[in-house]
Amino acid sequence: MLYPVVIFPGDEQHAWGIDVPDIPGCFSAGDDLDDAMAMAKEAIEGHLELLAEDGAAIPAANKLTVHSANPEYAGCTWAVVDIDITKYLGKAEKLNITLPGHLLNRIDEYVKHHPEQKSRSGFLASAALRVLQEA
Repeated sequence: MLYPVVIFPGDEQHAWGIDVPDIPGCFSAGDDLDDAMAMAKEAIEGHLELLAEDGAAIPAANKLTVHSANPEYAGCTWAVVDIDITKYLGKAEKLNITLPGHLLNRIDEYVKHHPEQKSRSGFLASAALRVLQEA
């Protein structure tokens, strides 16, 4: 999932700041932009791990457009951090499903050309999450 992060520029006396609007209380900082982005990923993963341990829902990531319209973030720079949230959704369970052959071939072809999906199961989990978050 691509979580938008807002970047507050640093200077010689201040660190670069990062805020993750979709995850309340999730923020980080770093000595430079590269460090701040690495720390943002750690902060997001840490928050999601705590939410998962508490059995809380994993927050959906809104589009950048939603957040950039917020006057609180006027003039800020934006980036996205890619987080595999499936590891925070519980233990993997094996199941047997039936799909039409043509659909299965299309899924496999898509996964082959989109390595971020990692597997057929990853693709199906991502697609299911996307639909469920829009509901």
